[in-house]
Amino acid sequence: MRQFQCDYIAGCHPDLLAALVRSNAEEVPGYGMDHFCEKARELIRTAAGAAQADVFFFTGGTLTNRTLISAALRPGQTALAASSGHIAAHETGAIEATGFKVTELPSNDGKVSGEDLLATVLSYETSAEQFLLAKPALLYISYPTETGSLYTREELQAISRICREHGLLLYIDGARLAYGLAAADVTLAEIASLCDALMIGGTKCGALDAEALLIMNDSLKEGFLSQQHLRGALISKGRLAGVQFAELFRDGTGDFYRSLGERAVRDAQRLRAAFIKAGITPDGSSPTNQQFVRISAAKLAHLNRNFRCEPCGKAADGRELVRYCTAWSTKPEAVEELLAAIGETEALP
Repeated sequence: MRQFQCDYIAGCHPDLLAALVRSNAEEVPGYGMDHFCEKARELIRTAAGAAQADVFFFTGGTLTNRTLISAALRPGQTALAASSGHIAAHETGAIEATGFKVTELPSNDGKVSGEDLLATVLSYETSAEQFLLAKPALLYISYPTETGSLYTREELQAISRICREHGLLLYIDGARLAYGLAAADVTLAEIASLCDALMIGGTKCGALDAEALLIMNDSLKEGFLSQQHLRGALISKGRLAGVQFAELFRDGTGDFYRSLGERAVRDAQRLRAAFIKAGITPDGSSPTNQQFVRISAAKLAHLNRNFRCEPCGKAADGRELVRYCTAWSTKPEAVEELLAAIGETEALP
């Protein structure tokens, strides 16, 4: 059975595994106070063009989101997110469990529009009953989005400008950032310059189970390590994340990290073209490694014989909605086999 249901089905890139083995016997301090983590921090800062950023390491995306957002907000404040956003739809109420509301905005192909953001903020600012409302204080977006779409440079700039003009923090979840960087000409440095905090995903981008959180906004930095520990998110053997991220950003440019997404993006776009040719309709505009499609039961049954995808419910037209996901680890022969199988569905209803 070929696996196309997600982008974290393999362990880690061989280069990262080799680095972990090489460093395994060395004894270093815990909690990220080691030279591996410090090297990784410097390499990430260089690649992101964020010399003054604080960098923290986590073991998963939901834990990163929960820690950053709950530490950033104050009682009576709310985080804004697209209705399809990870914190709104796929985190089991993790943010709400910390006592903060997630206010959902319309999802436009997975994205929050500047118009909807501004309307929401102005609605609060012009209300005569602000004391009855949760104050918008942080906007959460992801790059790529949950549907695989990407914000354009202009969209990111507009959102960043609105947040800064109205006093909102902008947090970008980059759990799949390598695929986003591989699919567009927006750079890591540009993204980092537009937000207050940025997660650089490792788990879905070649690492075992590591994420890096960059905090650019000084108001979020003070005491954050304590906030991380308070929420059970501080890694005692922080070196494990440090070794992996030092390898992912080994040249200080981020080129290796971005390259891990390049073939996955190319493969996903080949699948997208094959789906269209076979009468299987893409759902959304994804230029990245996730492809959501509306597919008939007969065609899906044929593909399910040898290829595993992620069921996503029923599409509005009654067909099945599923996700096929490529990754840095996807084998070329698996892609070729899936392409051939998709072609075989052309004759099926």
